[in-house]
Amino acid sequence: MMAAIRAAELHQSVFLVEKNSTLGTKLLLSGKGRCNLTNDCDLESFLVRFSKSGQFLRDAFKKFFNRELMDFFESRGLKLKTERQQRVFPVTDKSSSILEVLKKELEKNKAKVFLKTELKDLVVQDNSVKGIILADGKFMAAERVIVATGGASYPSTGSDGSAFEILKRWNHHITPIEPGLVPLLTRQHYPLEGLSLKNIRLRFSCGMKEIISDIGELLFTYSGISGPLVLTLSGAVSDWLKNNLPVFVEIDFKPALSIEQLDARLLREFKENPKKGIKNVLKSLLPLRMVDCFLQSSKIIPDKKVSHLTQAERKLIIDLLKAFRLDIIKTAPLKEAIITRGGVILKEINPRTMESRLIRSLYFCGEMLDVDADTGGFNMQAAFSTGYLAGESASL
Repeated sequence: MMAAIRAAELHQSVFLVEKNSTLGTKLLLSGKGRCNLTNDCDLESFLVRFSKSGQFLRDAFKKFFNRELMDFFESRGLKLKTERQQRVFPVTDKSSSILEVLKKELEKNKAKVFLKTELKDLVVQDNSVKGIILADGKFMAAERVIVATGGASYPSTGSDGSAFEILKRWNHHITPIEPGLVPLLTRQHYPLEGLSLKNIRLRFSCGMKEIISDIGELLFTYSGISGPLVLTLSGAVSDWLKNNLPVFVEIDFKPALSIEQLDARLLREFKENPKKGIKNVLKSLLPLRMVDCFLQSSKIIPDKKVSHLTQAERKLIIDLLKAFRLDIIKTAPLKEAIITRGGVILKEINPRTMESRLIRSLYFCGEMLDVDADTGGFNMQAAFSTGYLAGESASL
């Protein structure tokens, strides 16, 4: 949509081919339906949030970055707000507000939208694109083609990665498609689905390397863990798993307390309530659903009075509060991922224009590119920026 709007603004005759019955199906899901459209940090801080390819986006961001994107929506009547970690949302808290602005701009600039119209192939002659073939066999002539069909996450939205197969036929190379920002599956299955832990810290390790998260939130799923901390670090963990390395995570339930401070707190609790069972004491430190799993892991009897706990048992409790271990076995499947890792390899794309280096007049943007970032609006900004640059470049 952004590519089409920018090209139409520059007085090009633009048609947007969409295989769904409506525009923006995937956009409506973004940010849990609120659309975290960008992040208000500076350029250098932005670039480092991309796993390996941030520098490729420098030209796109110099052309159209977070401030330009925010101005784009605010100048069209949509107020925005900046929340914690500099994440930017519409004040309506509705992704549909973002979509409505984009749809109005398409209409205002007379971009023709073809819904329920699916791409089947490109038409290329003398290494230059001449148009596209639709699923019904019809040919649509075009002097420029921008491929913006997304990655392969959330295939139910139409973003099924099928365009990558088309590009392979035209000799483009695709970095293997993998899930990004994805939940992790664990060997241990505790009945904790839906339980959220806040103000905790995670330490992922594969033996040789470790990653320590910020303090934040974790969410238990039926078969593993998710939430902002997990999703953000899932890319690095996925790389370890690909190398067949044993991976585990340790949850620090009390990152603000040192081992010594935690020990002092427990001793004080035990002294004040010697007849209490350990389960009742732990209720003040952990969510109730977590307590049972915690004690199951510790093998301490839940109703054992704290005055009867041994020094070794108290040390075990402290160790588990600071490092509750879960073994990671794999990532959740691609259909559960927020974004796609992989895409058209970057050396085959001109970063100053988003044009293919193999086929003239063919452009890429968004999740077609082999770029991916953390949560927080970074991936959405990359889509808007590369779309804007592709639309502008294709119009010159």
